[in-house]
Amino acid sequence: MNNTRLKNIIDNLNIKGKMRYIEGVTPKQVIDFEKTNGVKLPQQYKDWLEYSDGGDLFLPAGIQLFGVAHKPLINIGNEWDISDSSSKYITIGALATGDSILCEKNNERISIFNHEGSRIEEDEVYSNFYEFLNDLPNILGID
Repeated sequence: MNNTRLKNIIDNLNIKGKMRYIEGVTPKQVIDFEKTNGVKLPQQYKDWLEYSDGGDLFLPAGIQLFGVAHKPLINIGNEWDISDSSSKYITIGALATGDSILCEKNNERISIFNHEGSRIEEDEVYSNFYEFLNDLPNILGID
């Protein structure tokens, strides 16, 4: 892996819990997925997909990330309209609680959609995917 920052994040996550990574995809597979679905995924999530096309983090009850070639696939059709916002979201994963992990179309921002409250909490919005990955232990209550 050429991405030192992502490698460091993955190494730190591996210390804190059990993970199941799925074989990564090629940049061409990501580009083809984006073209087919008319979306642009966050660059840092694309970097992740090249390392692991989805995967399960903090087994047995952590999160599941979706991929572009291996099931479960990123859910383009299940877009969330949040309040009066015209922003559309793509579901890229889910917490064991059932809350969705979303990315904004054509943006780096990652959010957690609270299904019970039908909203995104301010403290569950991340400026990018690496920030989200770094905060996973906190999100899941893991020291």
